[in-house]
Amino acid sequence: MVATTSPRPPASRDVPLVARRPLQGPYLLLTFRHPEVAGRTRAGQFVMIKANTAADPLLRRPFSIMSVHPAEDTFTLFLKVVGSGTRALADLRSGETAGCLGPLGRPFPMPPEDHEALLVAGGYGIAPFVLFGDELRRAGRRARAFYGGRTSGDLQGHDPFTALGLPLACCTDDGSFGHHGRVTDAVEAYLDTRPGAVTLYACGPDAMLHAAARLAERRNVPAQVSLDPWMGCGVGTCLGCVVRIQRADEPRGKYRCACTEGPVFDARDVVWAGEGSSRARREAAAVLR
Repeated sequence: MVATTSPRPPASRDVPLVARRPLQGPYLLLTFRHPEVAGRTRAGQFVMIKANTAADPLLRRPFSIMSVHPAEDTFTLFLKVVGSGTRALADLRSGETAGCLGPLGRPFPMPPEDHEALLVAGGYGIAPFVLFGDELRRAGRRARAFYGGRTSGDLQGHDPFTALGLPLACCTDDGSFGHHGRVTDAVEAYLDTRPGAVTLYACGPDAMLHAAARLAERRNVPAQVSLDPWMGCGVGTCLGCVVRIQRADEPRGKYRCACTEGPVFDARDVVWAGEGSSRARREAAAVLR
């Protein structure tokens, strides 16, 4: 049985494209009709999808779900064209279909009621935080987002946060928009002024996720990271997306499928390349003391 957060298995459908909204550069929004994804998705979950065209004969690819619209049975993806598969999806016309399996994966857990949620995104890692921001707002939780990219052109997903009424700090490596520097630097500066408790959530490139995890470790704040290894099937069969995880009750790390046991993991449990998990390091330090 497929391991998902829903009691029902994910649904596989050929889904029609119902809306296409080009953004700047290689970015666009695609909206598809899929009743199960629209009605059952939680923030942080994803779909496996591919265009049903001769231009895209390969495997489905994973995409975080940016927003859902249950009344219309639709969901929206935030897409960056980077290769033939994403180009085939981007070239779909209204009414053309894509093969879609979902919803899949483990979503973001809610923070404790007295915590502010800090949503830290890099590039198109902003996608799941639109849906999560809406879930937090509906639950009456405090939240703010930090959004980083190389240039201003990489910050194409910021508009929905205004509608959500969620504070958003933008950061660019080249200083062309918002804070000049890394997004994790902006988060750390905010933590210097934030008196209350926070929970950090991160989604984006591996280097940014690692930096966010180390920041959370230094500041002793809980953190959840959405990992993005290569996925071939989305249901734990191909084993292409295994990541090393070491939980509190385990003497050593184990490889786990990000598609079924993630993609969201406790940052303390992730074994980053070249080092152990932060949980294991803290426990070893406690023994030495």
